[in-house]
Amino acid sequence: MRLSLLVCIGCMICSATVAAQTYPTRPIRLVLGAAPGGSADAGARILAPKLAQALGQSIVIDNRPGANNNVATEIVARAPANGYTLLYAYSAALAVNPSLYDKLPFDPLKDFTHVQPIASFQFILVLNKSVTAASVKDLVAQMKNAKPGQFQYASAGVGSPNHLAAELFKARAGVNADHVPYKSGGPATLSLIAGETRLYFASLSSVIPHVKAGTMKGLAVTGPKRSPELPDVPTMQESGYPGFDVTAWHGIVVPAGTPKSVVDRLNKEIVKVLHMSDVQEGFRRTGLDIMADVTPQQAAARIRSETVLWAKVIKNAGIKAE
Repeated sequence: MRLSLLVCIGCMICSATVAAQTYPTRPIRLVLGAAPGGSADAGARILAPKLAQALGQSIVIDNRPGANNNVATEIVARAPANGYTLLYAYSAALAVNPSLYDKLPFDPLKDFTHVQPIASFQFILVLNKSVTAASVKDLVAQMKNAKPGQFQYASAGVGSPNHLAAELFKARAGVNADHVPYKSGGPATLSLIAGETRLYFASLSSVIPHVKAGTMKGLAVTGPKRSPELPDVPTMQESGYPGFDVTAWHGIVVPAGTPKSVVDRLNKEIVKVLHMSDVQEGFRRTGLDIMADVTPQQAAARIRSETVLWAKVIKNAGIKAE
């Protein structure tokens, strides 16, 4: 009996060692809950080719927008815990959704193992070109004098960070605007350009080219400092709203139970990729700040603290998932 137990333990150790040495042996699926064009998609497409090269296997990006990232998150939560299905996770979705939905088909804190944070980003208040406001102060004045229904704001979904940022702005500025939610950031951006909506707290990375090209106006960024890509755009704090700080971040997570050897291999290669100068430049150009020096443990702790924070915001604003 004892001999059999020792043999079993030995086999398990041997299997783990072999897994670490051979992983991966086939293509890897990278699932993300955003349509092409958003900040998550931009980050994933910078990371994936370099990580595929480092791992010696192709990485297939699988865009699965919908339900505030719940569709993509559930897919990965139910996937085999073998390292071949990764989630390009949106931190806000993991932290917000437990308070936004009465019931989730997964547990954001228990059903995943954090592999590595990727990048953080802020948002930017952008306007359709038809809006004549040249500053946040101008916009607030126009909104206060507007007729009901004159202003609509886009979001990447109910409870998304840009939704919460807009609600915070409405409360702080004492203005009204109708919420028009989309499945992800890409469609929300297109709605603003097309004039279906008039303002949008977009992820900075997804609209930098549009702001530079003049297809939309950038009024203010939501982080603590200006973006080097748009140095002339002030912060919300500089625009008269002290303490207005809304940021989010992306990271790679896998199903809980994924072998530690596989998680460690992924972490090691991802950190190497994030330190590559061309990758850092690519992220910088899209308004994303690399998080290579943040550990998976710190990421998990941040999710827990943000869950508490957003629970209070959602309750106070009376936000409910549709």
